[in-house]
Amino acid sequence: MPFSPNRPVGQRGRLGAVLFATVAAAYPIVVYLLRDQIPFYLFALGACLLLLLRAVVAPTDITRFLRLPLAIAALVLAVMVLFDAAVAAKAYPAMLSLLIAAVFGNSLRHPPSLIERLARLKDPALSMAGQDYCRSVTWLWTIWLAANAVIAAGLAIWGSIAIWALWTGLLSYIVTAVLFLGEIVLRSKLQRATVGPR
Repeated sequence: MPFSPNRPVGQRGRLGAVLFATVAAAYPIVVYLLRDQIPFYLFALGACLLLLLRAVVAPTDITRFLRLPLAIAALVLAVMVLFDAAVAAKAYPAMLSLLIAAVFGNSLRHPPSLIERLARLKDPALSMAGQDYCRSVTWLWTIWLAANAVIAAGLAIWGSIAIWALWTGLLSYIVTAVLFLGEIVLRSKLQRATVGPR
């Protein structure tokens, strides 16, 4: 199913996106700090609610594309609570990472790639080399997000809650930031090499 990020997003949509991103980042730390005060099933049900809210509040075509997967993820979490509330509570970050990986991966199946679509917002006449580069970057993010989902899921099932919180609440974001900054530096070098000395 093709999708496009080009539809304008209002201020409320941006605020909602920032709010959900903040909650997703803080969630593992909150679970770790309050695990002795709040039952795990309440964390899991709260995560279900967050997924459903994200499915309803969808300001762009990207998040609209995720409506059904988000609803399914919420249902899976709700069922998991019946079997292992602790694992269900810790599954939220893995599911988010997997869903975002699906967005990137789907754009590879239905070109142009997501990174190319974003790049065309600044440069509609993107060169073939630029398109190839954007596709490679989209592959990179798809692989990283899928790998992060696997790691987060593994830690949710077999790791201690401290290691799980450390990875999902801090280390995975550091890796993401390094990849993001590294891509910016590489892109800048490639652009200078393409333009050449003046």
